[in-house]
Amino acid sequence: MTSMPLSGLDRKTLEMVIFGGKGGVGKTSCALAAALWLSERYRTIVISTDPAHSLGDSLGQPVGPIPVEVAGAPGLAALEVSADQAFRKFKKDHEAELVKLFETSSELDAEDIREMMSLSIPGIDEMMSLKAVIDLVSEGAYERYVVDTAPTGHALRLISSPELLDGWVRMASKMRWKYRYMVESFSGGYTADEADNMLLDLKRTVKRIEALLSSSARCEFIPVCIPEDMAVRETARLLSELAEHRISARQLVMNNVMEPDGSEFCRRRRQSQDRYLALTGELFPGIPVTVVPQFPEEIRGLDGLKKLKNALFT
Repeated sequence: MTSMPLSGLDRKTLEMVIFGGKGGVGKTSCALAAALWLSERYRTIVISTDPAHSLGDSLGQPVGPIPVEVAGAPGLAALEVSADQAFRKFKKDHEAELVKLFETSSELDAEDIREMMSLSIPGIDEMMSLKAVIDLVSEGAYERYVVDTAPTGHALRLISSPELLDGWVRMASKMRWKYRYMVESFSGGYTADEADNMLLDLKRTVKRIEALLSSSARCEFIPVCIPEDMAVRETARLLSELAEHRISARQLVMNNVMEPDGSEFCRRRRQSQDRYLALTGELFPGIPVTVVPQFPEEIRGLDGLKKLKNALFT
Protein backbone atom coordinates (compact mmCIF):
# COMPACT_ATOMS: atom_id res chain seq x y z
CA MET A 1 0.00 0.00 0.00
CA THR A 2 1.31 3.43 -0.97
CA SER A 3 1.18 5.89 1.92
CA MET A 4 0.09 9.47 1.32
CA PRO A 5 0.51 12.26 3.89
CA LEU A 6 -2.61 13.96 5.18
CA SER A 7 -3.49 16.76 2.80
CA GLY A 8 -5.90 19.63 2.36
CA LEU A 9 -6.07 20.63 6.02
CA ASP A 10 -4.50 23.99 5.22
CA ARG A 11 -7.17 25.01 2.69
CA LYS A 12 -8.58 28.39 3.59
CA THR A 13 -12.23 27.37 3.75
CA LEU A 14 -11.70 24.53 6.24
CA GLU A 15 -12.98 25.09 9.77
CA MET A 16 -13.47 21.69 11.41
CA VAL A 17 -11.59 18.39 11.27
CA ILE A 18 -13.20 15.41 13.02
CA PHE A 19 -11.29 12.24 13.90
CA GLY A 20 -13.26 9.05 14.53
CA GLY A 21 -13.06 5.29 14.47
CA LYS A 22 -13.08 2.15 16.55
CA GLY A 23 -11.96 2.31 20.17
CA GLY A 24 -8.24 1.87 20.70
CA VAL A 25 -7.06 2.85 17.21
CA GLY A 26 -5.35 6.09 18.25
CA LYS A 27 -7.98 8.75 17.46
CA THR A 28 -6.92 11.05 20.29
CA SER A 29 -3.23 10.92 19.40
CA CYS A 30 -3.96 11.55 15.71
CA ALA A 31 -6.30 14.43 16.52
CA LEU A 32 -3.69 16.04 18.76
CA ALA A 33 -0.89 15.52 16.24
CA ALA A 34 -3.00 17.10 13.48
CA ALA A 35 -3.93 19.96 15.81
CA LEU A 36 -0.22 20.54 16.51
CA TRP A 37 0.47 20.78 12.77
CA LEU A 38 -2.46 23.14 12.26
CA SER A 39 -1.48 25.32 15.24
CA GLU A 40 1.78 26.16 13.45
CA ARG A 41 -0.36 27.85 10.79
CA TYR A 42 -3.69 28.79 12.44
CA ARG A 43 -5.18 29.53 15.85
CA THR A 44 -6.35 26.02 16.66
CA ILE A 45 -8.32 24.27 19.38
CA VAL A 46 -8.65 20.52 19.84
CA ILE A 47 -11.93 19.42 21.42
CA SER A 48 -12.80 16.05 22.95
CA THR A 49 -16.43 14.92 22.85
CA ASP A 50 -15.55 11.49 24.27
CA PRO A 51 -17.17 11.01 27.71
CA ALA A 52 -13.98 9.14 28.68
CA HIS A 53 -11.71 12.11 27.92
CA SER A 54 -8.00 11.47 27.34
CA LEU A 55 -6.71 14.75 25.92
CA GLY A 56 -5.17 15.72 29.24
CA ASP A 57 -3.52 12.32 29.67
CA SER A 58 -2.10 12.43 26.17
CA LEU A 59 -0.81 15.98 26.55
CA GLY A 60 0.41 15.48 30.10
CA GLN A 61 -1.43 18.54 31.43
CA PRO A 62 -4.87 19.26 32.91
CA VAL A 63 -7.65 19.84 30.38
CA GLY A 64 -11.26 20.54 31.29
CA PRO A 65 -14.52 22.13 30.09
CA ILE A 66 -12.89 25.56 29.65
CA PRO A 67 -10.32 26.10 26.87
CA VAL A 68 -6.72 26.01 28.11
CA GLU A 69 -3.53 26.83 26.25
CA VAL A 70 -1.34 23.80 25.56
CA ALA A 71 2.03 24.27 27.22
CA GLY A 72 4.85 24.28 24.69
CA ALA A 73 2.54 24.63 21.69
CA PRO A 74 1.85 28.31 20.92
CA GLY A 75 -1.40 28.76 19.04
CA LEU A 76 -2.99 25.55 20.35
CA ALA A 77 -5.74 25.25 22.96
CA ALA A 78 -7.56 22.19 24.27
CA LEU A 79 -11.04 21.57 25.65
CA GLU A 80 -12.90 18.52 26.97
CA VAL A 81 -16.65 19.00 26.50
CA SER A 82 -18.79 18.02 29.48
CA ALA A 83 -22.18 17.03 28.08
CA ASP A 84 -23.74 16.98 31.55
CA GLN A 85 -22.46 20.46 32.31
CA ALA A 86 -23.61 21.73 28.91
CA PHE A 87 -27.11 20.31 29.50
CA ARG A 88 -27.30 21.82 32.98
CA LYS A 89 -26.27 25.19 31.56
CA PHE A 90 -28.86 24.89 28.79
CA LYS A 91 -31.63 24.18 31.33
CA LYS A 92 -30.46 27.02 33.57
CA ASP A 93 -30.21 29.53 30.71
CA HIS A 94 -33.63 28.52 29.30
CA GLU A 95 -35.53 27.57 32.45
CA ALA A 96 -38.19 30.24 31.97
CA GLU A 97 -38.73 29.28 28.32
CA LEU A 98 -38.92 25.55 29.08
CA VAL A 99 -41.38 26.08 31.92
CA LYS A 100 -43.48 28.30 29.64
CA LEU A 101 -43.42 25.59 26.96
CA PHE A 102 -44.62 22.89 29.36
CA GLU A 103 -47.23 25.14 30.98
CA THR A 104 -48.84 26.16 27.71
CA SER A 105 -48.42 22.94 25.73
CA SER A 106 -49.32 20.22 28.20
CA GLU A 107 -51.54 19.39 31.14
CA LEU A 108 -48.60 19.11 33.53
CA ASP A 109 -48.92 20.89 36.86
CA ALA A 110 -46.05 22.72 38.57
CA GLU A 111 -44.78 19.60 40.33
CA ASP A 112 -44.87 17.59 37.09
CA ILE A 113 -42.94 20.33 35.32
CA ARG A 114 -40.26 20.38 38.04
CA GLU A 115 -39.90 16.61 37.71
CA MET A 116 -39.76 16.87 33.91
CA MET A 117 -37.04 19.53 34.16
CA SER A 118 -34.94 17.21 36.33
CA LEU A 119 -35.00 14.35 33.81
CA SER A 120 -32.43 13.64 31.14
CA ILE A 121 -33.36 13.02 27.51
CA PRO A 122 -32.18 10.07 25.39
CA GLY A 123 -29.39 11.22 23.10
CA ILE A 124 -28.91 14.48 25.01
CA ASP A 125 -25.19 13.82 25.61
CA GLU A 126 -24.30 13.82 21.93
CA MET A 127 -26.74 16.65 21.20
CA MET A 128 -25.31 18.94 23.88
CA SER A 129 -21.71 17.99 23.01
CA LEU A 130 -22.18 18.95 19.38
CA LYS A 131 -24.11 22.11 20.29
CA ALA A 132 -21.21 23.14 22.56
CA VAL A 133 -18.76 22.62 19.69
CA ILE A 134 -20.92 24.59 17.23
CA ASP A 135 -21.38 27.42 19.75
CA LEU A 136 -17.59 27.54 20.07
CA VAL A 137 -17.22 27.69 16.29
CA SER A 138 -19.81 30.50 16.17
CA GLU A 139 -17.76 32.54 18.65
CA GLY A 140 -14.94 32.58 16.11
CA ALA A 141 -12.03 32.72 18.57
CA TYR A 142 -10.12 30.08 16.59
CA GLU A 143 -9.46 29.36 12.93
CA ARG A 144 -9.37 25.54 13.12
CA TYR A 145 -11.45 23.21 15.31
CA VAL A 146 -10.16 19.64 15.65
CA VAL A 147 -12.67 17.24 17.22
CA ASP A 148 -11.65 13.99 18.93
CA THR A 149 -14.72 11.75 19.10
CA ALA A 150 -15.52 8.68 21.15
CA PRO A 151 -15.59 5.22 19.47
CA THR A 152 -17.67 4.76 16.31
CA GLY A 153 -21.12 4.29 17.85
CA HIS A 154 -20.85 7.53 19.83
CA ALA A 155 -19.44 9.36 16.83
CA LEU A 156 -22.37 8.26 14.68
CA ARG A 157 -24.84 9.41 17.33
CA LEU A 158 -22.93 12.69 17.47
CA ILE A 159 -23.28 13.38 13.75
CA SER A 160 -26.93 12.29 13.75
CA SER A 161 -27.82 14.42 16.81
CA PRO A 162 -29.00 17.36 14.64
CA GLU A 163 -31.83 15.09 13.44
CA LEU A 164 -32.74 14.30 17.04
CA LEU A 165 -32.72 17.96 18.02
CA ASP A 166 -34.70 18.89 14.94
CA GLY A 167 -37.29 16.22 15.78
CA TRP A 168 -37.60 17.58 19.33
CA VAL A 169 -38.05 21.14 18.01
CA ARG A 170 -40.70 20.03 15.52
CA MET A 171 -42.61 18.14 18.22
CA ALA A 172 -42.47 21.11 20.59
CA SER A 173 -43.51 23.46 17.78
CA LYS A 174 -46.59 21.35 17.06
CA MET A 175 -47.54 21.65 20.71
CA ARG A 176 -47.11 25.41 20.50
CA TRP A 177 -49.22 25.65 17.34
CA LYS A 178 -52.15 24.18 19.23
CA TYR A 179 -51.65 26.74 21.99
CA ARG A 180 -51.31 29.52 19.42
CA TYR A 181 -54.53 28.42 17.69
CA MET A 182 -56.41 28.58 21.00
CA VAL A 183 -55.05 32.04 21.84
CA GLU A 184 -55.88 33.39 18.38
CA SER A 185 -59.37 31.87 18.55
CA PHE A 186 -60.19 33.58 21.83
CA SER A 187 -58.28 36.84 21.53
CA GLY A 188 -58.02 37.35 17.80
CA GLY A 189 -54.22 37.64 17.80
CA TYR A 190 -50.98 36.09 19.00
CA THR A 191 -47.62 37.53 19.97
CA ALA A 192 -44.56 35.27 19.99
CA ASP A 193 -43.19 34.73 23.51
CA GLU A 194 -39.93 33.49 25.01
CA ALA A 195 -40.77 29.83 24.36
CA ASP A 196 -41.31 30.54 20.65
CA ASN A 197 -38.01 32.43 20.51
CA MET A 198 -36.17 29.54 22.17
CA LEU A 199 -37.53 27.06 19.62
CA LEU A 200 -36.56 29.39 16.79
CA ASP A 201 -33.01 29.67 18.17
CA LEU A 202 -32.75 25.88 18.45
CA LYS A 203 -33.97 25.52 14.86
CA ARG A 204 -31.26 27.93 13.75
CA THR A 205 -28.71 25.88 15.70
CA VAL A 206 -29.80 22.74 13.84
CA LYS A 207 -29.37 24.54 10.52
CA ARG A 208 -25.89 25.80 11.51
CA ILE A 209 -24.79 22.30 12.51
CA GLU A 210 -26.16 20.68 9.35
CA ALA A 211 -24.63 23.36 7.14
CA LEU A 212 -21.19 22.92 8.69
CA LEU A 213 -21.11 19.11 8.83
CA SER A 214 -22.38 18.67 5.26
CA SER A 215 -19.98 21.21 3.74
CA SER A 216 -16.94 19.44 2.25
CA ALA A 217 -15.24 22.83 2.04
CA ARG A 218 -15.68 23.64 5.75
CA CYS A 219 -15.64 20.23 7.45
CA GLU A 220 -13.72 16.98 7.01
CA PHE A 221 -14.02 13.67 8.85
CA ILE A 222 -10.84 11.57 9.02
CA PRO A 223 -11.39 7.94 10.05
CA VAL A 224 -8.56 6.31 11.99
CA CYS A 225 -8.09 2.57 11.55
CA ILE A 226 -5.58 -0.19 12.37
CA PRO A 227 -4.78 -3.21 10.17
CA GLU A 228 -7.10 -5.66 11.89
CA ASP A 229 -10.28 -7.27 10.59
CA MET A 230 -12.78 -5.72 13.03
CA ALA A 231 -11.28 -2.25 12.70
CA VAL A 232 -11.28 -2.29 8.88
CA ARG A 233 -14.87 -3.52 8.67
CA GLU A 234 -16.05 -1.02 11.30
CA THR A 235 -14.36 1.73 9.28
CA ALA A 236 -16.33 0.57 6.23
CA ARG A 237 -19.59 0.93 8.15
CA LEU A 238 -18.49 4.33 9.44
CA LEU A 239 -17.75 5.60 5.93
CA SER A 240 -21.14 4.34 4.74
CA GLU A 241 -22.92 6.20 7.56
CA LEU A 242 -20.92 9.37 6.88
CA ALA A 243 -21.96 9.26 3.23
CA GLU A 244 -25.62 8.99 4.26
CA HIS A 245 -25.20 12.14 6.35
CA ARG A 246 -23.37 13.89 3.48
CA ILE A 247 -20.20 14.26 5.56
CA SER A 248 -16.93 14.36 3.66
CA ALA A 249 -14.26 11.71 4.33
CA ARG A 250 -11.55 12.32 1.74
CA GLN A 251 -8.75 10.33 3.39
CA LEU A 252 -8.08 7.96 6.28
CA VAL A 253 -5.27 7.09 8.66
CA MET A 254 -4.02 3.51 8.99
CA ASN A 255 -2.28 3.49 12.36
CA ASN A 256 0.13 1.05 14.08
CA VAL A 257 1.51 -0.58 10.95
CA MET A 258 4.48 -2.81 11.75
CA GLU A 259 7.77 -2.02 10.04
CA PRO A 260 9.81 -5.24 9.71
CA ASP A 261 13.23 -5.07 11.36
CA GLY A 262 14.47 -8.49 10.35
CA SER A 263 13.03 -10.34 13.34
CA GLU A 264 10.67 -13.27 12.85
CA PHE A 265 8.01 -11.66 15.07
CA CYS A 266 7.92 -8.42 13.10
CA ARG A 267 7.94 -10.30 9.78
CA ARG A 268 4.98 -12.45 10.77
CA ARG A 269 3.14 -9.54 12.32
CA ARG A 270 3.48 -7.45 9.16
CA GLN A 271 2.47 -10.46 7.07
CA SER A 272 -0.77 -10.65 9.04
CA GLN A 273 -1.34 -6.90 8.66
CA ASP A 274 -0.71 -6.98 4.89
CA ARG A 275 -3.95 -8.94 4.48
CA TYR A 276 -5.95 -6.06 6.01
CA LEU A 277 -3.95 -3.38 4.24
CA ALA A 278 -4.97 -5.08 0.99
CA LEU A 279 -8.58 -5.31 2.20
CA THR A 280 -8.50 -1.56 2.93
CA GLY A 281 -7.54 -0.91 -0.69
CA GLU A 282 -10.42 -3.09 -1.88
CA LEU A 283 -13.07 -1.59 0.43
CA PHE A 284 -12.01 2.06 0.02
CA PRO A 285 -10.82 2.44 -3.59
CA GLY A 286 -9.72 5.93 -4.42
CA ILE A 287 -9.40 7.08 -0.80
CA PRO A 288 -5.81 8.09 0.06
CA VAL A 289 -4.43 6.26 3.09
CA THR A 290 -1.85 7.72 5.46
CA VAL A 291 0.14 4.82 6.89
CA VAL A 292 1.55 5.43 10.37
CA PRO A 293 4.18 3.02 11.71
CA GLN A 294 3.87 1.36 15.07
CA PHE A 295 6.13 3.28 17.42
CA PRO A 296 8.19 1.40 20.01
CA GLU A 297 7.07 3.77 22.74
CA GLU A 298 3.69 5.14 23.82
CA ILE A 299 2.65 8.33 22.02
CA ARG A 300 2.32 10.75 24.91
CA GLY A 301 3.42 14.30 25.58
CA LEU A 302 4.51 16.85 22.98
CA ASP A 303 7.66 14.97 21.98
CA GLY A 304 5.73 11.81 21.10
CA LEU A 305 2.95 13.79 19.40
CA LYS A 306 5.50 15.64 17.26
CA LYS A 307 6.83 12.28 16.01
CA LEU A 308 3.31 11.27 15.11
CA LYS A 309 2.72 14.65 13.47
CA ASN A 310 5.74 14.06 11.23
CA ALA A 311 4.46 10.60 10.31
CA LEU A 312 1.05 12.03 9.39
CA PHE A 313 2.19 14.98 7.33
CA THR A 314 5.61 14.07 5.89
